[in-house]
Order: sequence, then C-alpha cells, then structure tokens
Amino acid sequence: MKMKRVAATILSGAMAVSLAACGGGDKAGEGAKSAAADANTESAGEGIAEQAQGGVELEVVTTFAGNDGNAQNYKTFYQQWEEKTGNKIEDMSATADDTFKVRVVTDFETGSEPDVLFFFNGSDANSFIEAGKVVSIEDIRAEFPDYASNLDDGRIPVSLVDNKAYAVPVNGIWEAMFVNTEILDAAGVTMPGADYTWDQFTEDCQKIKDAGYTPIAAALGDIPHYWWEFSIFNYNTPENHLTIPESADDEMGKGWVAGMEDIKALYEAGYFPENTLSAKDDETFAMFTEGKAAFLLDGSWKVNGISDSCQSDPEDPSTLDADKLAKFDVTYVPAKDGRKATDLIGGLTSGYYITKKAWDDPEKKAAAVDFISYMTSDEVVPEFAQHGSSALKNVPEVDENVFNELQMKSLKMVAGSTSFTGPVQDLFQGESRVPTFDGMPEIVSGSVDAKDAVQEGLDIYWSSN
Repeated sequence: MKMKRVAATILSGAMAVSLAACGGGDKAGEGAKSAAADANTESAGEGIAEQAQGGVELEVVTTFAGNDGNAQNYKTFYQQWEEKTGNKIEDMSATADDTFKVRVVTDFETGSEPDVLFFFNGSDANSFIEAGKVVSIEDIRAEFPDYASNLDDGRIPVSLVDNKAYAVPVNGIWEAMFVNTEILDAAGVTMPGADYTWDQFTEDCQKIKDAGYTPIAAALGDIPHYWWEFSIFNYNTPENHLTIPESADDEMGKGWVAGMEDIKALYEAGYFPENTLSAKDDETFAMFTEGKAAFLLDGSWKVNGISDSCQSDPEDPSTLDADKLAKFDVTYVPAKDGRKATDLIGGLTSGYYITKKAWDDPEKKAAAVDFISYMTSDEVVPEFAQHGSSALKNVPEVDENVFNELQMKSLKMVAGSTSFTGPVQDLFQGESRVPTFDGMPEIVSGSVDAKDAVQEGLDIYWSSN
C-alpha cells in the first residue's frame, strides 16, 4: 500500500500555550501600546539594530488585514518600529484568501516579491522555496547568530521541500467547537467535556433539534473545511493524520470516506441549518451568536468574532455585555474511532520570511532582520498570540484581568489538549479538494457517492505529486 507521509510542518505534540501577561486584545489597546513602547530588539543583537538604522524602506506583505483580529496590532507595532529605527514600512497586507495566495506566488514568479513576507509555511510556500527566493533561518543565523533566538527551534515549523525552517512564527491557531450554552440549557443538554464522543454528540443534537433549535451552525455549501478535517481526523491519530492515501480503498482512504459519510449522516438527520447548502458562512455564524444554533466548529480566530457580537459597538471592547458573552463556551470536537476528543487541529501555520531579494541588498538585509526580530520579540508576540499559542521560550504568566471570559475559557480548553496536529487539507491543496469541498452538497444530498468523490480528489492529487 503506497501512501505519502508528509513531513510534519507543525507540532504533533502538545503545543505550549502563550498566555499574554499584558493587555491589548485584538484592538491593540493600552496594553499593546505599552508593550510596543517597551519592546526592543535585544534578541537580534545591538549590531543588527545599529546596521538597521536610517531611511530604509521595506516592502512588507502580511495577512494582518481586513477582519484579521491582529490587523490593528500589526499596524501599531510596525509603526513603533518605524519610529524606533527611522526606517519605513510599505505595507501591502491583504486578507488571507485563495486570491491572496495566488497573488503571492505570482509575485515571486514575476520578480515582484516583497522584502519581507508573512505567509503560510505549508505547501503554499513550496514554489518559492524550491526556487530559492527566500532565505532559511539557518542561513540568516550564519550572519546574525541571535536571529529568532528567543523562540524554541523545536516549535518552528520546517518546510516540506527540504526540512529547513524559513518562516519565523508569531501566533498559532487551533480549531475546536464553540457552544451556545443557553441553547444547551433549554434543551436539557450537559456542556460537553474532554471525553465527548460522537455518539453523545448525535444524541445531544437530536435533543437540541427536538427543542426547536438548529444543532450545528455550518454552511456546508460554502465552508465545509472544519467538518471535513475533523471527520477525517476521527478515523486517524495525531501520528498518521498528515498521511495522504493513494486510494479510497486503502486503510487511510477508507477513513476519509467514512468521515464524509458521517457528515452526510448529520445532514440527513437534520442537524445542520435548513439552508446549509446555500447559506454563506457569515449567515450561519450569525445563527450561532444570535441564539439559533448550538454548536460551531471553527478556529481560534472566532473567539474575537464572538466577543465582538456581544458588544454594542463591535469596535469598542468597553461596550462588551459580559452576561451575554458568558452564554458562550468552547470545548473539544466529539471523538470517534482513532482520535481523542482532546486531540486538536492546530499549530504555527504562518511566519515571517526574508526574501532573497532583500537579503542581497546590504541595507535591506539588516533592516529586514531587525524588523522581524522586533515583531517576534518576547514583548510583541503575546499581543498577537493572546489566547492562542506561540514558539516563545519564555512564556509570560497570564493576567486574568486582561482577558474576557471566553478568552479565559479558550486558554483552559487548550491547556487540556493532548496534542496538536496540522490540518491535512493544507497539504491536500488546489483542485484536489474540489470534489469533496465544492462537492460537499452533492455528497451529503446523495447525488454523488462519498467514495467516488474522495477517489476523484486523490487521483487529482497524485497526478500532480
């Protein structure tokens, strides 16, 4: 049986949780401003800071834009770096969607790449790493030995291309299940815990449905990603989840098919919204926050979105309705077969790259190293990581006063996890995903057999690998 086991690009063991000691949240408040004022580039060495001084302009592209919770944090800190060094950032950040990914790859192909790039460290980066367009951390340290020295090398992801580290991470992500406890109470359902099973979950979904609510907030015709991932993970383990099967008939492939069939069973039982095949993700998210749906499978970035929905002014954290927020919780995704409920999908999936273009420019080289050292310092990283994770060696202690209740619940949930495994969908890229991602409505409605859809995707994947 031929299978492809991809090099681990993120943590397969329990990931350290970064508990920010200073305030700030996603709005870069007073805590962020204070930390920015105190942040320095000692980890990069005084020599770097001296070389980086004076009138250098760096073109920087990141994903800290649009609705990203750290967009304001990014702006705050790069402006502080500008004031500190006298250098300038030409910010060309954009929302991290498929269009953005294509743009970044195309820029490298046409010689239009930026000086510094904050981007994904999985297969999305393969093309420009293979082309030698970015510089490895190892090569940077040959000239700047203290580069990223405040981070644990064991937590810095390595490339699928050559098993070398290129991207310096800031904050990690996790995926889990958010809960509207008000609906659970109305349906007589107990808050799920660390040993939550798939059978318990389906029983709870039926109770919720009988009580007149929608059990699961999901737009299967728009964003089936999270259910796709965990339904497959349920038939795997942290050790083999990043293995892509050759066939829908081999052991791993059968697990992929079974996962799709589990989603179909949930759909047939009426546990998704009635319009799940046509609704957009923001519509079903609103169902969850407005008390119409009980469960939401999503990522750590949704903590801020849920909190914002409990504010009379989404842009002003001081308007938070704490009683409303208290009705939301977060727990583990129900387990089945191979994985434990406490085995999470997540990791340090993005980081800062220095391009060869900047590295070959004597002035920009030092400025790029100094900029990334500043943006990944012990003082700055916690502002971005918040209730997520990081690669810091020195994890600051948490000050509970600077986190809202849902953030604290998230920290406790992550602290109870048994492992973090990367999303296999990040390896199963492009056209390979179309039969089961875009084709999810056909699978769950029965017009396309789950096994046929999985096999079609695998055939596309293996024809290009």
